[in-house]
Amino acid sequence: MGNSKGTKRGFGTIRQWRSKRWGASYLGPDGIQYKAPSTFAAKIDAEAWLTDRRREIDRNLWSPPSPDGEMRAKPMTFRQYAEGWMRHRELADRTREDYQDWLDKHILPTLGDVPMKLFEDRELIDKWYKKLNPDTPTLRARVYSLASTIFNSAVDDKRKTGLTTNPCRIRGATSVKAAHKVRPADLAELEVLTLTMPDRFQAMVLLAAWCALRFGELTELRRKNVDLVRRKVWINHGVVRLKSKTKGVARRKVKKPKTEAGERPVTLPPHLVPALEDHLRDHVEPGMDALLFPAAGGGHLAPSTFYRHWYRACQAAGRWQYEDENDKVGKTDLTLHDLRHTGATLAAATGATLAGLMERLGHSTHQAAMRYQHAAANSDEAIAQGLSSFVTPPSSPTPEPINRVSRRRSVRPIQQVPRRRGHPVNRISRITTRSSNSA
Repeated sequence: MGNSKGTKRGFGTIRQWRSKRWGASYLGPDGIQYKAPSTFAAKIDAEAWLTDRRREIDRNLWSPPSPDGEMRAKPMTFRQYAEGWMRHRELADRTREDYQDWLDKHILPTLGDVPMKLFEDRELIDKWYKKLNPDTPTLRARVYSLASTIFNSAVDDKRKTGLTTNPCRIRGATSVKAAHKVRPADLAELEVLTLTMPDRFQAMVLLAAWCALRFGELTELRRKNVDLVRRKVWINHGVVRLKSKTKGVARRKVKKPKTEAGERPVTLPPHLVPALEDHLRDHVEPGMDALLFPAAGGGHLAPSTFYRHWYRACQAAGRWQYEDENDKVGKTDLTLHDLRHTGATLAAATGATLAGLMERLGHSTHQAAMRYQHAAANSDEAIAQGLSSFVTPPSSPTPEPINRVSRRRSVRPIQQVPRRRGHPVNRISRITTRSSNSA
């Protein structure tokens, strides 16, 4: 069968046969000339075939056709494997949203079309990592950690991926120094924070500090979860805020804790019982399913609503910082979640064991619990005094031991408030009542 003169292109050659059909060929990366397995009725179809071959070569997806002219199966790309990994992975809703966001914005645009077998050369990952924004170290570490986790699974699936080793081997890339160093609120600051908040949020602050509860746990607490007789608060659900698909419309989901340890009873310190009695009477609907801290219009409380009041309380407590003299706005260095650190520090000061702290905070690992422990003020002095007591015989009656928590400045005026008969002292809520009555 004869042919007309071929047309040279930037990539490949197209020519029309005497049959009026079109043929196409190209020079492969291996230096061999390859022809299309069949002819085309229209020139545009031949051009499209060459365009597909050029795209495969550009994206490292090309493989030579088999001797019978059929193209070999395309190698699996990172995008294909990552999509399957996401579909079959059991993830919490918020975690799934974060992972997909990191893939779409930071991983797939660069690595998505690369065949998995090419990642045997770790240089591809090293170059990609250098392009991640170093000004967002936490996000950078989480994105790299996600990529590393996916590659670990790919190595386990090496029969499918052809990958035998994880290319994510940059030391320290998955860890980052915390940008926010927590300084737990002391008792004096806690008292100011609580009294400055609106009445309906004061018990919320107390539970966050003294019981080390999370915001999502607090906003899902209901009347049925509180047992004042046994002094128990039962944590079995929490509210998770999901990313909104519609602007201005919040998405929230009530779910069980991520681990079994998160589902727990927390014992109330006796001095909180009167505060919760007052709160249940004055701010909670009568039904057993009524939320303890609802939004003004009903439903779950939004973080933005709470923090409008919290920022003012932080300013009153002296927990407000300005970067320089030109900073007229400032910001707080204390979040409600940081009060969990206050609660853990106070609990540790009572002599609680690590296992006890893990149970109270709802942690399943020692590492997580240790992040919430901080040295109480003057604790090193107390330790030093205690060490000397081993070798120094007492020459006089043993002095009363120092209580690192209860003897702090915020407690003295509170202890002077007489308590009602049969009720523990509420160091916070009863002060305002008495001072307002005297006024």
